[in-house]
Amino acid sequence: MKKTVLSFALLGAVAAVAQPTDSIPDRAVIVSGDASHPDHIANVAMMYKHINQAFEDPAAPRFLFLDKKGAVALGIGGYVKAVGEYDFCGAIDNNSFVTNEIPVPFDPSQRQRFGATAAHSSIFLKLVTRQTSVGRIIVYVQTNFTGDNGGYGLKLKQAYVSVGHVTLGKMRSTFADGPAMAPTVDDQGPSGQTSAKNMSVQYASPSYGGFSYAVSAELPSADYTTGSETREINQRFPDIPAYVQYGWSGGDSHVRLSGILRQLSYRDESGSGANRFATGWGVQLSAVSGIAGGLKIFGHYTYGKGIASYINDLEGIGYDLVPDCAGKLKAPGSSGWTAGLQYDFSPKFFVSASYSRAQLYNSDGMADDTYRYGQYVVANAFYNILGDLRVGAEYVHGTRKNIDGSGGHANRLEAMVQYSF
Repeated sequence: MKKTVLSFALLGAVAAVAQPTDSIPDRAVIVSGDASHPDHIANVAMMYKHINQAFEDPAAPRFLFLDKKGAVALGIGGYVKAVGEYDFCGAIDNNSFVTNEIPVPFDPSQRQRFGATAAHSSIFLKLVTRQTSVGRIIVYVQTNFTGDNGGYGLKLKQAYVSVGHVTLGKMRSTFADGPAMAPTVDDQGPSGQTSAKNMSVQYASPSYGGFSYAVSAELPSADYTTGSETREINQRFPDIPAYVQYGWSGGDSHVRLSGILRQLSYRDESGSGANRFATGWGVQLSAVSGIAGGLKIFGHYTYGKGIASYINDLEGIGYDLVPDCAGKLKAPGSSGWTAGLQYDFSPKFFVSASYSRAQLYNSDGMADDTYRYGQYVVANAFYNILGDLRVGAEYVHGTRKNIDGSGGHANRLEAMVQYSF
């Protein structure tokens, strides 16, 4: 009884000091520790603070361990997510709806498909310390079960340490705007969305009257289409993304302008041979904002050269650098954009719809079956039945077009049951 009273007292105190954007679930359980220590109030408030969080990220942890001195709070949480899906009038042989994998031309043998997965279930640990001379220290580790070539092997998604305003580790790229991403049952997300996670060292400023900024150096993930006399080599320079942002409504709304600079290395084996570099760059404008009542808009527009690895539909298929007419490699142009609406009928129930497109430019001289663009249209609804238990239903339509004009399409109905802890 004493622990229960202390738990509710702690949560009440946290709610009083936390910012309006903090999510403090009533379900939090103090497993052990001195919940009455005043330093734990600030520690737990930070435990539930959302920073660059996307819809796919786990909510606040349910179970908390608190030390006796008020120095450290440790949260354990995650969710179990089971998804069933049915493809019709065109199918994708993947539990994630990746539009660049749509068969072109249409394949009658892949007209329909039934699938299911629990691989995107997630477990995380979050540790928060009291304020120190160098700032508050936060340690975060998140995994899911999409390892082993799409099986159920454990896979690291994020792992970082924050000291004050500096963060080091694997995390969502500074070039990606988590809160402006579309909510989907599908874990791949829209074709044009930027959602890369990289090893990074980042500085994120505090807010100055609603204005903030961040800059980072990130380990590049590069993938090329090479010619007969070129090949990939190790990268020599980090990617440098940065953003400036203005937020309002307690942080629930913002507009962000992002940029990225890349220096991509490759080997030119013509003549005597040489290591060469191609410069990549990108810009992105993203936003999420309430309009009226429960209606809000979200989305982004991204354009650049040599940034295919940052766009969902172009990642991993060799489009950061492609051959040019002189036998060297060039950074082709690419774009991605998403626009969507969400309406909250209540804190437990919302619906959303969005359209997204990814496109590759400067593909002259490449094979006829080279990707030109992909489109992703999604409509869904989510309902929290019993707080931690969420159900969702979704329809996704995707198309792929190649540079020779050929194309294919696919449709998917899917439903999920997710329990967070």
